[in-house]
Amino acid sequence: MVISLSVILLLVILTVIFLRGGKLKLSHALVCMLLGFYLASSSFAPDIHNGLGSVADAVSSVRP
Repeated sequence: MVISLSVILLLVILTVIFLRGGKLKLSHALVCMLLGFYLASSSFAPDIHNGLGSVADAVSSVRP
């Protein structure tokens, strides 16, 4: 689990650097994909899923 968290942290840092740079290359997209796969297999996955579900419910209930 410790290795998984350190890999996730490294990928998050790299993703933030790539997105702030404004130039998303193929290698950068692969890092973002790896981040998604590691997050999906981590213990954070249920919390992320529940959080995104709550945001989707809140957005869907807003009437223009």
